[in-house]
Amino acid sequence: MKTIPTIGVAKFKEQCFSLLGNLEPDGLVITKHGRPVARVYPYPKNPGALIGSLKNEIQVHGDIFTTGETWQANVESTD
Repeated sequence: MKTIPTIGVAKFKEQCFSLLGNLEPDGLVITKHGRPVARVYPYPKNPGALIGSLKNEIQVHGDIFTTGETWQANVESTD
């Protein structure tokens, strides 16, 4: 099992730009007093590759443009 690199919050603050520029795919765990407080992941470089990735995986049942409820806009409120 691969270990995720950790760094203290003070050192992260000092080296923030360098660390963010060289993130591994598994990310980086930031600790405060030895306890994990955050995990930073690199943003996907090609989010456009996700377009169409679920084609033929999702089935739509019914009309997705309606709630299925009928209502009358001309009826006055009883309040």
